[in-house]
Amino acid sequence: MNTSKEGSVARAIHEKLHSFFSPIHLEVVCESYMHNVPKGSEKHFRVQIVSEKFEGCSVIQRHRLVNSCLADELSGHVHALRIDAIPPSKWMGQKTPESPHCRGGGGL
Repeated sequence: MNTSKEGSVARAIHEKLHSFFSPIHLEVVCESYMHNVPKGSEKHFRVQIVSEKFEGCSVIQRHRLVNSCLADELSGHVHALRIDAIPPSKWMGQKTPESPHCRGGGGL
């Protein structure tokens, strides 16, 4: 990941996840541009992480591990976090598709 183009929140997320999980793959993508937020905001993220720490864990357990690692960011800066946490035994190089664009919060 090219950290020179990331904002400070994306960098913090990347560094914490990398430090805690020692992942074999980590992608942190700011998707705030797809939402009704001021330009340059870092509020909406998509994370794909592959780590040995997820082996034997259910999906909810994996998400809880990621949420726990990012508790500070989730209690302040980050509004939404899409998590794709995968154990190496289940990862075949698949990429997480981009999230759908925001529909304004009320338009289903």
